[in-house]
Amino acid sequence: MQTRLWKGFFAFLDARRAPPIWSRDPEGGAESTPRDARELSKMSETTSPRDTGHGPARRGISGALVLADGTVFEGLGFGAAGTAVGEVCFNTAMTGYQEILSDPSYAAQIVCFTFPHIGNVGTNIEDIETVTPAARGLIVKAEITAPSNYRNTQHLDLWLKRHNIVALAGIDTRRLTRAIRDKGMPNGVIAHAPDGKFDWPALKHEAASWPGLEGMDLAKEVTARQAWSLDEVEWQWNKGYAKPGKPRFNVVVIDYGVKRNILRGLATIGAKVTVVPADTSYDAIMRHAPDGIVLSNGPGDPAATGEYAVPVIRKLIDSGRPVFGICLGHQMMALALGAKTKKMHQGHHGANHPVKDLATGKVEIVSMNHGFTVDSATLPRGVKETHISLFDKTNCGLALEGRPVFSVQYHPEASPGPHDSHYLFDRFALAMEAKR
Repeated sequence: MQTRLWKGFFAFLDARRAPPIWSRDPEGGAESTPRDARELSKMSETTSPRDTGHGPARRGISGALVLADGTVFEGLGFGAAGTAVGEVCFNTAMTGYQEILSDPSYAAQIVCFTFPHIGNVGTNIEDIETVTPAARGLIVKAEITAPSNYRNTQHLDLWLKRHNIVALAGIDTRRLTRAIRDKGMPNGVIAHAPDGKFDWPALKHEAASWPGLEGMDLAKEVTARQAWSLDEVEWQWNKGYAKPGKPRFNVVVIDYGVKRNILRGLATIGAKVTVVPADTSYDAIMRHAPDGIVLSNGPGDPAATGEYAVPVIRKLIDSGRPVFGICLGHQMMALALGAKTKKMHQGHHGANHPVKDLATGKVEIVSMNHGFTVDSATLPRGVKETHISLFDKTNCGLALEGRPVFSVQYHPEASPGPHDSHYLFDRFALAMEAKR
């Protein structure tokens, strides 16, 4: 009796399960709906490009993601209306969506969250990493509910409209994530048409013809246009961002797409922070008389940005001053020291990545966002690998032996651990103190 009741209960749940995605064949044939994991897996391999010309999508559909291979995910558009092209990646973070969308490192990328409930705490004026978000698009599983959080000041939908970010809900994000895992990060176009009308051939052509991130210098698109500073320390509950005390150090941050929380982390250790544009010359940096230099995070191909950044970084290393690289800054420091970088299959995007410190054996839970990596096999003599990812053993840190020069691939200012990596700012402060 109990067995029959349980079977009936699960049959009821299956009947109520919402169809996660719809697809059409190239001839505009009948729609099909995957109902279970086996059918979903089968469809992910056989879905054909939609090619129905100009016209409306399935009834009730107002948004779509069109990949370069022609695969189409239809759902509900929100945020800004229009289209945006970029590299599609997935992010496994459960919180911090506003920081992620405003992180300049996501320039030219469409972010698919694997966590289904995004947007339910709204947005606020404090949880931003830059005033002009650079992410091209947002993809979520569930429609956004009304925000429920005491810090909320604006619905995520309105925030996205304000920053001209196209968003898509209601698709099978697990299927998209599995496709990225198996085939790599694809180029794609995200579209939001409130009237439900899409030019499918044009969207497919735009996705297929976009060149991708390799060879792109995106730092020049997100960097500051002139020197500036931020006088805030790290956020505290019920207090917000406080003003720093009397500075102990003078730090110059080269802005390849810097996150504001990196600047706050530096101010917290007693640094007066001056941010300079990505293409600032060595002599212009030295005129600020820095005690140390930070090479910031940022988007794009490090080899492309390195064409003008690496010669400056080499001079900074030779100056004897402490140099600390983060994310893209880590990759370009590696290039300056003679190593090479390469494109990753699916990249690292999330706030739950385990990284091992090879010197201490400790494991840190860190936040990551990068699609390129330093090739450990190319590290020259005298450059020591200090950290590795426990997911795939890729390089996550390096240090130049005998010099106050070090870098990490991840974000020490982020707090998934929550404070596992803050010691790196203290290490930088000690290096500056020792050089006085």
